[in-house]
Amino acid sequence: MVASASDPSARRQPPSSWERTLGAIDPAVARILGKSLEGKDISQEEAVVLFDAEGPALHSLILAADELRRRTVGDVVTYVVNRNINFTNVCIKRCGFCAFSRGHRQEEAYFLPIEELVRRAKEAWELGATEVCIQAGLPPKMDGHLYIDICQAIQREVPDIHIHAFSPEEVLYGALRSRTPLAEYLTLLKQAGLGSLPGTAAEILDDSIRKVISPARISTADWIRVITTAHGLSIPSSATIMYGHIEGSWHKANHLALLRDIQRDTGGFTELVPLSFLCWEAPMYRKGLVKGVRAGATADEVAKMYAVSRLMLNNWIPNIQVSWVKEGPKLAQSCLNAGANDFGGTLINESISAAAGATNGQLMRPMELRALIRDVGRRPAQRSTTYQILRVFDGQEEPLDILDSVEVKGDSFGSYRRPELSSGKRTVEST
Repeated sequence: MVASASDPSARRQPPSSWERTLGAIDPAVARILGKSLEGKDISQEEAVVLFDAEGPALHSLILAADELRRRTVGDVVTYVVNRNINFTNVCIKRCGFCAFSRGHRQEEAYFLPIEELVRRAKEAWELGATEVCIQAGLPPKMDGHLYIDICQAIQREVPDIHIHAFSPEEVLYGALRSRTPLAEYLTLLKQAGLGSLPGTAAEILDDSIRKVISPARISTADWIRVITTAHGLSIPSSATIMYGHIEGSWHKANHLALLRDIQRDTGGFTELVPLSFLCWEAPMYRKGLVKGVRAGATADEVAKMYAVSRLMLNNWIPNIQVSWVKEGPKLAQSCLNAGANDFGGTLINESISAAAGATNGQLMRPMELRALIRDVGRRPAQRSTTYQILRVFDGQEEPLDILDSVEVKGDSFGSYRRPELSSGKRTVEST
């Protein structure tokens, strides 16, 4: 018998894909997502459950993270025009994940003079950059005042550029080499022009992991000590996590919980930057030095990292940055729908990821960043290092930035020649 139009069964529609997804989710996952969407912090144990999510639960996690992102920071996706300056690859440490460092006697070792750092900072400013990001290896017998001298020299010649420089590892090394108490050393850096610290050298903030992948590196306690001391002196920093090697879900959740605790106390983090492990040139993978090391994170693991980070940190660190260098432009785009709201920087010169085998280039022009952001239906905006919005782009005709016409030439880590003219375009030598 054919049902009449008044028969309720005739109006019953098949369940939507979203309803089918909800019905297939583990109730524990559904409860955690609901708690987060109510604006509550999730626990470390709940984050572990989410890091282990698969199938419909993973899809729901990503949707929840995207919704939280929308509620918290809206549809604007930011980026910064910046230049990386990795002034030396000489390093006393032998971290298993690092393909950048060299011994001071190796042929590929290099050490740029301060004048060259100043020249690059000045050139970056002329190309429209608002930030220079300065990090390097830890050379033996380094003058402990080198970092202070670098900041002073750049500040003197380019007073308006933001100096985002020196990981907690470098800061502690400089303090030790100069025999200066940590707080005093950070104060001297700030007085010399330092604007903020990159929160690198964090990897996974768990000493059981650090002893395997970087046994000579700064301890978890010392990393926290440098960061909290800097924040106490009104020096902000980013926060990072490197994943996809030997860590498990608990280690990642614990790392995010530690960052959240620090932020509750200091409020000094500007952003979180998840960094997936690049394996191809990393000694611990290429040479088999670490048992059980994985070949980096899968696409699902990358999505989970951004989504869980949004749920754990949303109330405390609203800005989550994708790394187009690590993930490539397309996967980085997809992370914008998994909780991220920042596309990172133009970089201009990027050496460390390139040494590890990254194949995504060393420069992303502002016009390219804006196009990638618009492709996923979001509004691009240029920001400062500390997330002040400088320009919002609403789609009207936009003039090209100076950097949009720059050509990058060469890939020698040791090169520091002056830019040449090539076919009428400014050319930046890559290092």
